[in-house]
Amino acid sequence: MLWIKSLHIVFVASWFAGLFYLPRIFVNLAQVAPDSVAEEARLLLMARKLMRFTTLLMVPALALGLVLWLGYGIGQGAGNGWMHAKLTVVLLALGYHHGCGKLLRKFEAHANTRSHVWFRWFNEVPVVLLLIAVILVVVKPF
Repeated sequence: MLWIKSLHIVFVASWFAGLFYLPRIFVNLAQVAPDSVAEEARLLLMARKLMRFTTLLMVPALALGLVLWLGYGIGQGAGNGWMHAKLTVVLLALGYHHGCGKLLRKFEAHANTRSHVWFRWFNEVPVVLLLIAVILVVVKPF
């Protein structure tokens, strides 16, 4: 079980690293001047590759988490309300990941309507999600 837990932590950290950086690329894309075609193309290429890589990291993070939860019973039974809260955070992270994909498609279609300031705030969401998840798992407040 400790090997699975270790790999789960590594894949979650890697997945979130992508979720931390992808919106930062969106900040830069939102600031690209209309005549900077090469800069936009380079940033879009970086965003596409990072989105693909981040998605590949998400899959084993989720699979290993399911093995720990369903296979080893971590977080099951009475007094494990923290796990329900953590699963909610995981669903929010999945929604955020999906939202990043939608935003990337908008940039690719030249249909972005958000400012770089909005993306700076959007970039803070995964930090809060990860903080909450770690506190729930380590402290188990309920």
